[in-house]
Amino acid sequence: MFARVIHTVRGRTMKSTKSALLMVCALLVAGGVAAADPAEPAGTVRQFIDAFNRSDIKAAEETHVAEPIIIDEVPPYQWQGRHSFKAWLSDLTKNDTAAGVTDGHMKFGDVIRQEVTGDHAYVVVATDYSFKLKGTAMHEPSQMTFALRKEKAGWRIVGWTFAGPKPTAQ
Repeated sequence: MFARVIHTVRGRTMKSTKSALLMVCALLVAGGVAAADPAEPAGTVRQFIDAFNRSDIKAAEETHVAEPIIIDEVPPYQWQGRHSFKAWLSDLTKNDTAAGVTDGHMKFGDVIRQEVTGDHAYVVVATDYSFKLKGTAMHEPSQMTFALRKEKAGWRIVGWTFAGPKPTAQ
Protein backbone atom coordinates (compact mmCIF):
# COMPACT_ATOMS: atom_id res chain seq x y z
CA MET A 1 0.00 0.00 0.00
CA PHE A 2 1.71 3.17 -1.16
CA ALA A 3 -0.13 5.19 1.44
CA ARG A 4 1.79 3.50 4.19
CA VAL A 5 5.16 4.54 2.72
CA ILE A 6 4.50 8.13 3.67
CA HIS A 7 4.05 7.26 7.32
CA THR A 8 7.49 5.77 7.49
CA VAL A 9 8.98 8.80 5.83
CA ARG A 10 7.53 11.21 8.30
CA GLY A 11 9.69 10.17 11.16
CA ARG A 12 8.78 6.86 12.68
CA THR A 13 10.92 4.57 10.55
CA MET A 14 12.81 6.87 8.22
CA LYS A 15 16.12 5.20 8.99
CA SER A 16 14.75 1.73 8.20
CA THR A 17 13.59 2.47 4.68
CA LYS A 18 15.98 1.50 1.93
CA SER A 19 17.62 4.28 -0.02
CA ALA A 20 16.50 4.03 -3.59
CA LEU A 21 19.20 4.13 -6.23
CA LEU A 22 18.44 5.80 -9.52
CA MET A 23 18.20 2.78 -11.76
CA VAL A 24 17.11 2.39 -15.31
CA CYS A 25 13.63 0.89 -15.54
CA ALA A 26 12.28 -0.83 -18.60
CA LEU A 27 9.30 0.74 -20.34
CA LEU A 28 7.25 -0.96 -22.94
CA VAL A 29 7.09 1.56 -25.75
CA ALA A 30 5.83 0.49 -29.18
CA GLY A 31 7.42 -2.92 -28.87
CA GLY A 32 10.76 -1.48 -27.74
CA VAL A 33 12.38 -0.62 -24.46
CA ALA A 34 13.21 2.89 -23.25
CA ALA A 35 14.80 4.29 -20.09
CA ALA A 36 12.63 5.95 -17.44
CA ASP A 37 14.56 9.16 -17.03
CA PRO A 38 13.19 12.42 -15.62
CA ALA A 39 12.61 13.71 -19.16
CA GLU A 40 9.89 11.06 -19.52
CA PRO A 41 6.64 10.97 -17.53
CA ALA A 42 7.48 7.57 -16.01
CA GLY A 43 10.79 9.03 -14.85
CA THR A 44 8.96 11.64 -12.79
CA VAL A 45 6.78 8.91 -11.27
CA ARG A 46 9.94 7.01 -10.39
CA GLN A 47 11.41 10.14 -8.77
CA PHE A 48 8.26 10.48 -6.63
CA ILE A 49 8.41 6.90 -5.37
CA ASP A 50 12.19 7.00 -4.90
CA ALA A 51 11.92 10.24 -2.90
CA PHE A 52 9.56 8.59 -0.42
CA ASN A 53 11.70 5.51 -0.13
CA ARG A 54 14.68 7.67 0.83
CA SER A 55 12.57 9.85 3.19
CA ASP A 56 12.74 13.03 1.10
CA ILE A 57 9.26 14.50 1.47
CA LYS A 58 10.23 17.81 -0.13
CA ALA A 59 11.51 16.08 -3.27
CA ALA A 60 8.38 13.91 -3.41
CA GLU A 61 6.11 16.93 -3.18
CA GLU A 62 8.12 18.76 -5.84
CA THR A 63 7.21 16.10 -8.38
CA HIS A 64 3.60 17.33 -8.13
CA VAL A 65 1.77 20.43 -9.34
CA ALA A 66 0.56 22.85 -6.64
CA GLU A 67 -2.94 21.35 -6.54
CA PRO A 68 -2.76 17.61 -7.24
CA ILE A 69 -5.71 15.27 -6.98
CA ILE A 70 -4.93 12.22 -4.85
CA ILE A 71 -7.07 9.12 -4.36
CA ASP A 72 -5.80 6.64 -1.79
CA GLU A 73 -7.16 3.95 0.50
CA VAL A 74 -7.07 5.96 3.74
CA PRO A 75 -9.93 8.20 4.90
CA PRO A 76 -11.18 10.52 3.54
CA TYR A 77 -9.89 8.73 0.37
CA GLN A 78 -9.67 11.83 -1.84
CA TRP A 79 -7.76 15.12 -1.67
CA GLN A 80 -7.67 18.02 -4.09
CA GLY A 81 -6.93 21.71 -4.23
CA ARG A 82 -4.21 23.86 -2.76
CA HIS A 83 -2.14 21.98 -0.17
CA SER A 84 -3.80 18.65 -1.03
CA PHE A 85 -0.43 16.87 -0.88
CA LYS A 86 0.19 18.10 2.68
CA ALA A 87 -3.40 17.30 3.70
CA TRP A 88 -3.03 13.76 2.34
CA LEU A 89 0.23 13.33 4.28
CA SER A 90 -1.43 14.52 7.47
CA ASP A 91 -4.39 12.17 7.11
CA LEU A 92 -2.09 9.31 6.20
CA THR A 93 0.08 9.90 9.25
CA LYS A 94 -2.95 9.84 11.54
CA ASN A 95 -4.26 6.67 9.92
CA ASP A 96 -0.96 4.80 10.01
CA THR A 97 -0.15 5.83 13.55
CA ALA A 98 -3.52 4.53 14.73
CA ALA A 99 -3.17 1.29 12.74
CA GLY A 100 0.42 0.55 13.82
CA VAL A 101 1.96 0.64 10.33
CA THR A 102 5.78 0.89 10.12
CA ASP A 103 8.75 0.06 7.87
CA GLY A 104 7.06 0.81 4.56
CA HIS A 105 8.81 0.41 1.23
CA MET A 106 7.32 0.83 -2.25
CA LYS A 107 8.88 -1.12 -5.10
CA PHE A 108 8.63 0.58 -8.51
CA GLY A 109 7.84 -2.20 -10.97
CA ASP A 110 7.19 -2.36 -14.67
CA VAL A 111 5.58 0.52 -16.48
CA ILE A 112 2.40 -1.13 -17.72
CA ARG A 113 1.31 1.75 -19.91
CA GLN A 114 2.53 5.20 -20.85
CA GLU A 115 0.61 7.52 -23.16
CA VAL A 116 1.89 10.98 -24.09
CA THR A 117 -0.10 13.56 -26.03
CA GLY A 118 1.64 16.91 -26.26
CA ASP A 119 2.09 18.24 -22.73
CA HIS A 120 -0.11 15.61 -21.06
CA ALA A 121 0.66 12.04 -20.04
CA TYR A 122 -0.94 8.97 -18.50
CA VAL A 123 1.23 6.38 -16.73
CA VAL A 124 0.28 3.09 -15.07
CA VAL A 125 2.96 1.42 -12.94
CA ALA A 126 3.04 -1.95 -11.21
CA THR A 127 4.06 -1.41 -7.60
CA ASP A 128 4.66 -3.68 -4.66
CA TYR A 129 4.29 -2.37 -1.15
CA SER A 130 5.80 -4.04 1.92
CA PHE A 131 5.42 -2.85 5.51
CA LYS A 132 4.86 -4.05 9.05
CA LEU A 133 1.46 -4.00 10.68
CA LYS A 134 1.92 -4.10 14.45
CA GLY A 135 5.18 -5.95 13.84
CA THR A 136 3.85 -8.44 11.28
CA ALA A 137 5.46 -8.26 7.84
CA MET A 138 2.85 -7.48 5.18
CA HIS A 139 2.86 -7.45 1.39
CA GLU A 140 0.57 -5.69 -1.06
CA PRO A 141 0.91 -6.05 -4.84
CA SER A 142 -0.59 -2.95 -6.39
CA GLN A 143 -0.81 -0.48 -9.24
CA MET A 144 -0.59 3.26 -9.33
CA THR A 145 -2.06 5.39 -12.08
CA PHE A 146 -0.76 8.90 -12.75
CA ALA A 147 -1.79 11.88 -14.85
CA LEU A 148 1.05 14.31 -15.59
CA ARG A 149 1.54 17.68 -17.26
CA LYS A 150 4.74 18.97 -18.80
CA GLU A 151 5.75 22.35 -17.40
CA LYS A 152 8.88 24.48 -17.75
CA ALA A 153 10.52 22.50 -14.94
CA GLY A 154 9.60 19.17 -16.59
CA TRP A 155 6.86 16.61 -16.06
CA ARG A 156 4.72 17.15 -12.92
CA ILE A 157 2.11 14.85 -11.40
CA VAL A 158 -1.37 16.40 -11.52
CA GLY A 159 -3.09 13.40 -9.98
CA TRP A 160 -2.64 9.81 -8.93
CA THR A 161 -4.46 6.86 -7.46
CA PHE A 162 -3.29 3.76 -5.61
CA ALA A 163 -5.15 0.48 -6.16
CA GLY A 164 -4.63 -3.03 -4.96
CA PRO A 165 -6.08 -5.87 -2.95
CA LYS A 166 -5.96 -5.91 0.81
CA PRO A 167 -2.44 -6.66 2.06
CA THR A 168 -1.54 -10.13 3.25
CA ALA A 169 1.02 -11.40 5.74
CA GLN A 170 4.34 -12.38 4.18
